[in-house]
Amino acid sequence: MLHFARIIGLLGTLLISAQVLAVGVGDLSGKEASAGLKEALSRGADMAVSQLGKPNGFMGDARVRIPLPKSLRAAEKMMRTLGMKKQADELIETMNRAAELAVVEAKPILLESVQKMTIDDARGILAGGDDAATQYFRRTTSTALGKKFLPIVKQATAKVQLADQYNEYAGQAAKLGLLEEKDANLDSYVTQKALDGLFVMIAEQEKSIRQDPVGTGSKLLQTVFGAVGK
Repeated sequence: MLHFARIIGLLGTLLISAQVLAVGVGDLSGKEASAGLKEALSRGADMAVSQLGKPNGFMGDARVRIPLPKSLRAAEKMMRTLGMKKQADELIETMNRAAELAVVEAKPILLESVQKMTIDDARGILAGGDDAATQYFRRTTSTALGKKFLPIVKQATAKVQLADQYNEYAGQAAKLGLLEEKDANLDSYVTQKALDGLFVMIAEQEKSIRQDPVGTGSKLLQTVFGAVGK
């Protein structure tokens, strides 16, 4: 009886897989496409925020760790040479801790964007590239996220006196054309890097869902993204 039950279970699995493969993008209803994308985006947003919004979420991940701008690396080396290693490390750690604190606030904004997604948005994402959902988030949430992150970053970096020195040095470098204007303010720089890191992680989640929708355990995602793969 146990052997027979296993056979029945296997047949059921094969039947579900066949149903998924039989569905093409053109066969999906607008409602299915929209619901599937909303579930996928919600999952991606939740996982990305959870991974980054914890101790060492940025600092401990080379993909998103925030360094000083390239044009200020020479100043960093000089600080270390002059016995200011502790201060240089403190500045870099503070930037990354500030990003970790800020990104926690991203989830409500991301989920609001998911709820506002239209059927046309959903079909566009399904027909788009591998990071189409991530680009949707970037397009619809960047401004709101930046406004939310900036005051949190400012509060965190204000605890480090070197932040003012950074802004003074970087401001002069920007005037001389040695540094991009967007990197001349520590808080703005960290805020932008926090946004970039968030979208990097959302893209990772999107890639994972697209490559293995069955692994999500969601029949809806299997149907929607199984259709995309056809």
